Amino acid sequence: MKTYQKQVDDWFKENKWEYWNPLAIVARLFEEGGEFSRLVNHVYGPKKKKLEENVQDMEEEIGDIIYTLICFANSHGIDLDRAIQKSIDKVAVRDKGRY
Repeated sequence: MKTYQKQVDDWFKENKWEYWNPLAIVARLFEEGGEFSRLVNHVYGPKKKKLEENVQDMEEEIGDIIYTLICFANSHGIDLDRAIQKSIDKVAVRDKGRY
C-alpha cells in the first residue's frame, strides 16, 4: 500500500491539492461503499439492475473505496501497510480455530 499511498500523495502535491476534511472523506467513503453494496445486491441479491442503469465493475468500486481510504490515511499520517497488518494479526488471534 505504501506505493499507492505515495502515488496518490505525489499526485496531490503535483496538482497543489489539499486533502478534503475528515468528515468529507468519510462521507465519500460511505458513498463509495453504497455503490459497492448496490452492485453486490444487483449481482448476488434479489434486486436486479434496471436496464437504464450504468454498468458497474466490482473491481473499480473496490478501488474507489481503497482510494478514499488512502486519502484519509495520507491526510492523517496513517501507514496502511501497518494498519492492515494490525487487523490481520488481531483476526488471526481472535478467530484462531473458529472456522
